[in-house]
Amino acid sequence: MDMASSGMFIPAQTLGTVLCCICGVRMEPNPANMCARCLRSRVDITEGLPRHAAMVHCPECSSWLQPPRSWIRADLESPTLLSLCLRRIHKPLSRLARLVHAEFIWTEPHSKRIRLKLRVQREALHGAILEQSHQVEFTVQDRLCDSCARAQASPDQWVAAVQLRQHVPHRRTFFFLEQLILRHGAAARAVRIKETSSGVDFFFGHRSHAMKFVDFISGVVPVRRRSDKQLVSQDTKSNTYNYKYTFSVEICPICREDLICLPPKVSNSLGNLGPLVICSKVSNSILLVDPETLRTAFLDADEYWRTPFGALLSSRRLVEFIVLDVKEKSPEVSVSGSRYCLARVEVARMSDFGQNDTTFDIKTHLGHLLKEGDIVLGYDLYAANSNDLEMDKYKGLELPYAILMKKSYEEKRQRRHGKQRKWKLKRMQMEVDDTARGRAVEEKKNNEYEEFLRELEENPVGMLDQMSIYKNKDHRPSETASMVSGDDDLPLDELIAKLELSDEEEEEDEEDMAE
Repeated sequence: MDMASSGMFIPAQTLGTVLCCICGVRMEPNPANMCARCLRSRVDITEGLPRHAAMVHCPECSSWLQPPRSWIRADLESPTLLSLCLRRIHKPLSRLARLVHAEFIWTEPHSKRIRLKLRVQREALHGAILEQSHQVEFTVQDRLCDSCARAQASPDQWVAAVQLRQHVPHRRTFFFLEQLILRHGAAARAVRIKETSSGVDFFFGHRSHAMKFVDFISGVVPVRRRSDKQLVSQDTKSNTYNYKYTFSVEICPICREDLICLPPKVSNSLGNLGPLVICSKVSNSILLVDPETLRTAFLDADEYWRTPFGALLSSRRLVEFIVLDVKEKSPEVSVSGSRYCLARVEVARMSDFGQNDTTFDIKTHLGHLLKEGDIVLGYDLYAANSNDLEMDKYKGLELPYAILMKKSYEEKRQRRHGKQRKWKLKRMQMEVDDTARGRAVEEKKNNEYEEFLRELEENPVGMLDQMSIYKNKDHRPSETASMVSGDDDLPLDELIAKLELSDEEEEEDEEDMAE
């Protein structure tokens, strides 16, 4: 029978209180019969805990020593640094108290002091648990780590070198790789970076760092690599040897927008693709597109180097055409983030426009972009003189009059001539080899870099999202400023909203451009 339904009174349960044996304050009972204030005044639970400690910091690479020999990179007030600090006082802390909470107390970055505020619990009198705050001050001692010490002693003292090469007459691939390396910090442990006439050399203090860098490059572009080592010194008594390692990495010479005539063996392995195809995208594999049928295929590094081939025509051979008519559009097709639409168009060379009546009726994969009156860049196969050996292997091959590659934005580019971009890219600090110096070489490199920036603006899809772009502080917006399609099509304000180059980085970039 329920006692509440029977009308019986049930008194509410209350927790009894007692008086503190010291100050007489009413409190909940505990084994010591003292309030928390009186307990703290008579018992210090932080007694024996360290109040001072030391941390060893490398000012060159911003890494911290984790005894006995490990160096770990960590920023100020980062979770990694907090973990390192707690390890320094772990033994006495775990033996005397229980850690509840830990946080940094702000100090000046140049003060060489790091302060931690800890909340610890410990048993006081007669089993009473008391919680109290405790501060620990770490003194920062500067000392170069082993890698930085070797670099400071002799900049040429390296253990492993990575020689990055690509046998093409331009540096477009290296400009793109530079941004990927900066985005992912792949060359952060490089002792020295040297630019040569045919590529870039990276020097590392450890063989493992070089191998990790080579693995990164292999994951973003199709390469083949080989390694070698040279004996520097040896100690026969202790059976120790010192080697210098060299990694030779050759990048595939096929670049985006190249026109390719596939060898018969490769064409057959890809399902009789082509044989005339264009390179639409280069990552760790090559995306090939047949512009007349929109058939596509991916060619990875192993397949390419098994039967290597070159480009029939490169982007330096592009010619301007004007679109006279667009006919017979087919539905759009999306491949690896790029859109294509097969169409038949009538075009004429800009050099012939108004001079003669020579026109070409051709198929193109750019039907979704073109309309009458547009200027488009393409390969003029009607007037091209090619001696490609792979093409001679196809008997009866009929070449199209032209193959269109991309829409031209020269008109918009001229309207924006002299105006600064509202974004900029960060550059790597590289030494320049004597063979790569010279006024003509520098002018050629600057022109190629400007073409690379224009390519980012005109074809941003799939490229800008792999880079870190920064605000240009010198940019002054104007109502009459006309940006090219990259700025109009992409929300650049969202991409660069939180990224700004520091003053030191801007000064370093200006010095590189001046050199």
